[in-house]
Amino acid sequence: MKEAMFYEKLGDSKVKCNLCRHHCMINEGKNGICRVRQNRGGTLCSLVYRKLISENSDPIEKKPLFHFYPGSTALSVATAGCNFRCMNCQNYDISQLPKDQDQIVGKDTAPEKIVEDTIHHHCKSIAYTYTEPTIFFEYAYEIAKIASQKSIKNVFVTNGYITREALATIKPYLHAANIDLKSFSGETYKKICGARLEEVLDCIRSYKEMGIWIEITTLVIPEMNDSASELRQIAEFIRSVGPEIPWHVSRFYPQYRLMEKPPTPVETLRMARDIGLESGLRYVYEGNVPGEGGENTYCYTCKTALIKRYGYQIIENNVVNARCPSCDTAIDGAGI
Repeated sequence: MKEAMFYEKLGDSKVKCNLCRHHCMINEGKNGICRVRQNRGGTLCSLVYRKLISENSDPIEKKPLFHFYPGSTALSVATAGCNFRCMNCQNYDISQLPKDQDQIVGKDTAPEKIVEDTIHHHCKSIAYTYTEPTIFFEYAYEIAKIASQKSIKNVFVTNGYITREALATIKPYLHAANIDLKSFSGETYKKICGARLEEVLDCIRSYKEMGIWIEITTLVIPEMNDSASELRQIAEFIRSVGPEIPWHVSRFYPQYRLMEKPPTPVETLRMARDIGLESGLRYVYEGNVPGEGGENTYCYTCKTALIKRYGYQIIENNVVNARCPSCDTAIDGAGI
């Protein structure tokens, strides 16, 4: 067991968890919404500390992060559990394991071993991903501190529900994040994820204010968040936070408990990309449709093709010293 960070003792052995924006009130012997933080005698404990359930070396583009050391690799790590219950989760077998099967499994792995593996695989960064990194914060925090001492970058792939207090604590060691913005409808967020839209929007602003490089992903689901009006709302919100923030509009495929929906038409992604660019975003990408051209990075000033991709592979990179070679416009990101 590992005593959790960010909680209050309320008396009568009750606690309040302040790690994520659910702010769970947890009675003795009970778990929070994530099912991996448990009240034991008035002490909140992490049930997934050092319980590594997945570890792989991935292209950073798979996160997806297109403006954070493009062409590099990230050691991707996860524990079981999530504080959302997304009906279309593609990693539900590990993210929903504590809820669906009342199980928490994983190999006991020290933070130092994760960093050693990162070096062994010649990865530039560690990505806390596959499930929700917030719920294994104590583990991620210790790994990130050690990694930073070795000049290894740290990346969250997240649903954007961490509290400002927790984010500020890991900020010195967290260099980038891809944040899901699943919808611009509060009702859709409540129905599909069991979360509140306004909290996600505030979290995105928090990342930006703290100077952490962010990219946003929206999985475009037919008849759920694919209307031109909603896509425009999302694009305009991102623009209000920062026009340099890349927006990934990704194709949906039937998953988990959302099998009745068809895959997203490529034409819908094309519409979303056009809306994003019209709204003033500098970089908009089409995801899960390799070879369609929407994966390339273009100079937002002169439209020169700068980075050409096929899936997660970079075919050509023409950026020179983080600038467009044609017009000398600065290209946003880190390690570009």
